[in-house]
Amino acid sequence: MIENLRNIAIIAHVDHGKTTLVDKLLRQSGTLERNELNDERVMDSNDQEKERGITILAKNTAINWNGYHINIVDTPGHADFGGEVERVMSMVDSVLLLVDAQDGPMPQTRFVTKKAFEAGLRPIVCINKVDRPGARPDWVLDQIFDLFDNLGATEEQLDFQVIYASALNGIAGLDHNDMAEDMTPLYQSIVDNVPPPKVDREGPFQMQISALDYNSFLGVIGVGRIARGSVKPNTPVVAIGADGKKRNGRILKLMGHHGLHRIDVEEAFAGDIVCVSGMDSLFISDTLCQPDNVEAMKPLTVDEPTVSMTFQVNDSPFCGKEGKFVTSRNIKERLDKELLYNVALRVEEGDSADKFKVSGRGELHLSVLIETMRREGFEMGVGRPEVIIRTVDGVKQEPFENVTIDTPEESQGKVMEEMGLRKGDLTNMVPDGKGRVRLEYNIPARGLIGFRNQFLTLTNGAGILTSIFDRYDTMKSGDMSGRQNGVLVSVETGKALTYSLETLQARGKLFVEHGQEIYNGQIVGLNSRDNDMGVNPTKGKKLDNMRASGKDETIALVPPVRFTLEQALEFIQDDELCEVTPKSIRLRKKILDEGERTRAAKKAKN
Repeated sequence: MIENLRNIAIIAHVDHGKTTLVDKLLRQSGTLERNELNDERVMDSNDQEKERGITILAKNTAINWNGYHINIVDTPGHADFGGEVERVMSMVDSVLLLVDAQDGPMPQTRFVTKKAFEAGLRPIVCINKVDRPGARPDWVLDQIFDLFDNLGATEEQLDFQVIYASALNGIAGLDHNDMAEDMTPLYQSIVDNVPPPKVDREGPFQMQISALDYNSFLGVIGVGRIARGSVKPNTPVVAIGADGKKRNGRILKLMGHHGLHRIDVEEAFAGDIVCVSGMDSLFISDTLCQPDNVEAMKPLTVDEPTVSMTFQVNDSPFCGKEGKFVTSRNIKERLDKELLYNVALRVEEGDSADKFKVSGRGELHLSVLIETMRREGFEMGVGRPEVIIRTVDGVKQEPFENVTIDTPEESQGKVMEEMGLRKGDLTNMVPDGKGRVRLEYNIPARGLIGFRNQFLTLTNGAGILTSIFDRYDTMKSGDMSGRQNGVLVSVETGKALTYSLETLQARGKLFVEHGQEIYNGQIVGLNSRDNDMGVNPTKGKKLDNMRASGKDETIALVPPVRFTLEQALEFIQDDELCEVTPKSIRLRKKILDEGERTRAAKKAKN
């Protein structure tokens, strides 16, 4: 029955409790199997999602409650995965906006909510974590109303239902002072406020593919909502691509959702979110139709990428020692496969056969791809992230971002000074009266490259920084404040030894430890001055004067600095590369030989 069907997407900022909420809805409706009840966060299935605590891919799940079938689509909170968000909006009839009762709406929430309003959806607002000390639900509600008004919501969209919840405790209520004992008020709100899909069940079959999955047994699986008619397994269809080209195929297997599982269905109708397989090639935005009624739906659009990086074959002396896939053909095949599912990604040939220019929605978007490839056994060199500059009517334009910073008041001056050097414009400043202050900036995206590491140092690790793409605008003149220090570069290949590392640690911070294999051209430390310096960390002690050996036992080395992938990408400059392998992340110069580097630098000056 279509009257008993509800399709809804969940929008929330990172860490506002979206995944926990969906888990509780699944558990309390009795949809989960017994063996799944032990999993802490059942929705985040990908390793990186569990580690980073963020949602990267939009996922579908379904709940049966009181005779209603509720399809819930989880959306990523980061604008870097905005390509996922825009497709989700084409499958649902409403959105559940989840907001933390202390933080209020954050910049990423803004991005996804704007997409929902553009799609004409009416939201339900759920204020979560009302049991936390410091929760201020009434203030948060005012903030949400102002946000909706700023985003140009209609009268109908501003008349939204509000639910208060504590997802961790599994309770919800219409008033934060009077909570029910379970999630029933939330289920009831979804049933009452989300309209059933407005679709034609009698017409000829038509559906649009809005997500893809891959299974080694079934091949490519297309996910989407049926827009019209009905479909059964083993039905011939015509697929129309975004370019208008038609391909014939057959739907061999048809699946719906129940809890976290896909289940085979004998027939599906308009309004249902289903998975189809059996077609050789399926692409996002394809329309599937009956062969006797071929009619394409409007292609899905995705925002253009704003950041690019160069991926290249690993040509360091340690190439091939740690990874399985090292050739340019391996890298190209993997990137081509990624393009099928990762709609916001672009891949172009680089300036030589072993380089590829990969563009995405932000540093996080690309670093998640690099980390995934690294875990699959790939080795490669990755260049510094660069923003994509475009020219409109002869004027150069660059991407700008809106940044929200939460920092202790004692760090405020240092942060504001650095943001000024990076050409950021302060748009708002709100002290919270408890020793912290919220700063809002509009800043060119290139001003943020390399800033996150520095920000943690400026705020002693107590600051929170979130950013979101705003617009393309006229490029600001001049260079950005970047890394002030030079680096220590090894001029020998071999093992790093304590004897030489002890003298080097007086010159700056080291990135390597005793016994680590290093090569000529590898960056082994950060110089305390602003120039690069060639050093030899492999030099051992001469063994001629053996009697004075007692003082060697007192050498104490400071532990080396360890970089995560994101930190390494932010650290490197234009003449440097990040060497990524399944076991290590090394920093190196693009030109390994010191003599050649000096000649290239002179040539560039002239």
